[in-house]
Amino acid sequence: MTTVLVLNGPNLNLLGTRKPEVYGNTSLADVEKMCQSEADKLDLELVFRQSNHEGQLIDWIHEFGREVKAGNSIGAVYNPGAHTHTSVALHDAIEGAELPVIELHISNVHKREEFRHHSFISPVARGIIVGFGVQGYPMAINALHQLSQHGN
Repeated sequence: MTTVLVLNGPNLNLLGTRKPEVYGNTSLADVEKMCQSEADKLDLELVFRQSNHEGQLIDWIHEFGREVKAGNSIGAVYNPGAHTHTSVALHDAIEGAELPVIELHISNVHKREEFRHHSFISPVARGIIVGFGVQGYPMAINALHQLSQHGN
């Protein structure tokens, strides 16, 4: 079965307890269930991962870049968290691995602090979903699936 990777960066393990006024009360485990439901509808196998460590995220990006090239994966939905605004290394990993990525943000980063307005990930993403809360995750899986069906 073809996989879809849902990758979560630093501090997303705190989802549901960290700044609920910004990120809501839904836990990362609940998000995984939402993603599983969407993947099931699309006949995809969900691989759901989170790390607070940039190197681990880079390793997974490399792994799934190879999986896409082998025809075993459609790519990744990626919520890079604060790495969005700081990590050239993650940008380079996505670009180098040629991993199709939908960048995802739970909050509307453009309505927040100025430093959150710049993304190092956006230039190498196929698309961006911002500000739809945790509902953005199934939307992003669906969008990535649609892109993979049309050869994009």
